[in-house]
Amino acid sequence: MDVPADRSARTVQRIPPGTVRRARRRRPTGEPPPLPHHLQTSGVRWLIAAAVLVALTIAVFARGLRGLAVDVTVADDAVVGWLGRLEAPGLVGIWRALAALSSWWVLNGLLWGLLLALLVLRRFRHLIVLVILAQVLSLLAENIVAAFAQRPRPFGVEIREGWGGWAMPSIQITYIAASLVVILYTLVPEGRWRNTGKWVVTALIALTAIGRIALGADAPTDVLVGVALGVTIPLVAFRWFTPNEIFPITYRGGSGAHLDVGGARGQAIRRALSDQLGLEIEEVKPFGLAGSAGSTPLRITVDGDPPAQLFGKLYARSHLRSDRWYKLGRELLYGRLEDEKPFNTVRRLVQQEDYALSLMGRAGLPSPTPFGFVELTPEREYLLVTEFFDGATELGDAEIDTQVIDDGLGIIRRLWDAGLAHRDIKPANLLVRDGHLLLIDVAFVQARPSPWRQAVDLANMMLCLALRSSPEVVYQRALRQFSVQEITEGFAAARGLALPSQLRRMLRAEGRDLHAEFVRMLPTPPQPVSIQRWSWRRVGLMGATAVLLVLTVAALISITNNDAAAKTSIEVSSLPCTDLEPLWLQAQAVPSASLVPCVRDLPVGWSLENVAVNDGRSVISLIHDRTSGQAMEARLTAGCDVGGVAEQASAPPGVRRYQLVTRQGPVFQAVRFDVFPGGCVISRIRAVPSSQAEVMGAAPDILGYVTRDQLSQALDRRSGGRLHL
Repeated sequence: MDVPADRSARTVQRIPPGTVRRARRRRPTGEPPPLPHHLQTSGVRWLIAAAVLVALTIAVFARGLRGLAVDVTVADDAVVGWLGRLEAPGLVGIWRALAALSSWWVLNGLLWGLLLALLVLRRFRHLIVLVILAQVLSLLAENIVAAFAQRPRPFGVEIREGWGGWAMPSIQITYIAASLVVILYTLVPEGRWRNTGKWVVTALIALTAIGRIALGADAPTDVLVGVALGVTIPLVAFRWFTPNEIFPITYRGGSGAHLDVGGARGQAIRRALSDQLGLEIEEVKPFGLAGSAGSTPLRITVDGDPPAQLFGKLYARSHLRSDRWYKLGRELLYGRLEDEKPFNTVRRLVQQEDYALSLMGRAGLPSPTPFGFVELTPEREYLLVTEFFDGATELGDAEIDTQVIDDGLGIIRRLWDAGLAHRDIKPANLLVRDGHLLLIDVAFVQARPSPWRQAVDLANMMLCLALRSSPEVVYQRALRQFSVQEITEGFAAARGLALPSQLRRMLRAEGRDLHAEFVRMLPTPPQPVSIQRWSWRRVGLMGATAVLLVLTVAALISITNNDAAAKTSIEVSSLPCTDLEPLWLQAQAVPSASLVPCVRDLPVGWSLENVAVNDGRSVISLIHDRTSGQAMEARLTAGCDVGGVAEQASAPPGVRRYQLVTRQGPVFQAVRFDVFPGGCVISRIRAVPSSQAEVMGAAPDILGYVTRDQLSQALDRRSGGRLHL
């Protein structure tokens, strides 16, 4: 496959001579492609199980603690009670240690560690999926499933572990399961290590779940639904958006653009080449990975006499996404220097390069002959097949003479004459064979480019050639094919991002400023061409990027704070004295309290902002339309200090009320204490002068109280005497 010096009159080479051919085969409708895309079976099973469990949870518990929900709760509480009654020296300490595996300190530590690890490892796509995943999981578990189910904590047992909000799903089990699955799919390589990790994760989740159940914080079905959500959401998210075949987890270096061509993909490549191009393949091996960051380059050995070699470039959706991000980054930094429109599909990306190779052949340029491309997975993976330049050496490793220099400059002249620009002239794309220069990797070739881009190609070629010779020799040879004005224009345009990254690295490693040496040889120093291009589109993109960064930081802060451990909302819009489920939950939060607060019919202008319930306290927040911010916060606790505070005459039955004015300034503030056996409600009231009389007049009548005995009797009636508060 020797390449003649003049390729303008060559005949089109369809396939290497001596190659064994077979009849091509069309894939019938309905037959899967060589490499079908599908979610792994375990992911589908988890997805189905989670959907069924969530649907059953809502169906059973949406009406509150009635009917089948009572039967499930009775069975759950029997298990909780049995585990809680087990006695052995140090057993409670063991339960607490196991439950601590899912404490908020551990969860936040895992999350921060994950974020830092993904940043250090530059797994930005995994990081983005993690941030979005945390928001979705929180919304689904806390705002949808828990809000529909409204299930209190286990009844009839002492709760000896921290908790917050509704019991179903178990939020801490959900988050520990999700955190461990995220670790598996972002930090642990696929294969033996990940399979072992799955057993470790299963054991850790089971142990911490047993600890929380034994301490009365969660019931078995709460744990079951939490595990289903915590495993399924990250499992499906990472398998769908960061599939291992495209975004492999590896610590052996190399580019993330390079796909594994063994196993199923290797078999699919052989099958596709056989069916679609009629080629019998002996071997497919990665080739020249160091010089490629936008595809997976392959050397394909074809059966024949003698065996022939072809070159392949494997493209996948990951390369398409990389192209999009690269072009977006360029536009943000410099504006639209030229056509920065990304490709919409992998198919179009491959079609562009196949077409560009044909253009190069018609223009007589020394580029590989295209043999077509094959489909592995529709719209996801394609393999471009071209001539293989056997025996060629990359320019950066070759010895060159004036013939090679003339070839390189001649390539630029032919590109100009044909109205083309290569747009990626660098040593890795310039090969030397038999004393002649060859040009490869034409994926970014542009027809009818801007004069600026053509000038950049010339300067980049001269810099590449000077790396292996000298600027003086290259400049003198260039004057034979280009005018001084054209060379000057090239070095005025070739600055910054206009130089490929590999060329910039090699120029720095050279220890000489070759660009400046060329400029000194010019009769007149060029005026640098600005590569900053401003447009309304660029301004809009920069604004959108800034907003996205702010939202991302806000999301990171929200998922890494410890608010859930201190103040967990139960997502209710009202708290009437007849709605038993939230009242039972408050009674469980402060087991000693003889009274539980509720909210009566609110006067005009008042509305309930939030109700948060955690072990040891509940907090009711209310707002008033004439007071900016919170107008009243009522906190139920086991006790309070009212020393030195004046007692009020009017109070609900069984309550002693105290009130203290803490501020009379521009914002009036007062604290009211309602004290009763085993508990206390501390109400903090604030109002501006214009609404002070209205707020203070209505505040004493907003809260009502339900006795623990009333709640206990209601639970007995609902459960037929099987559940006890």
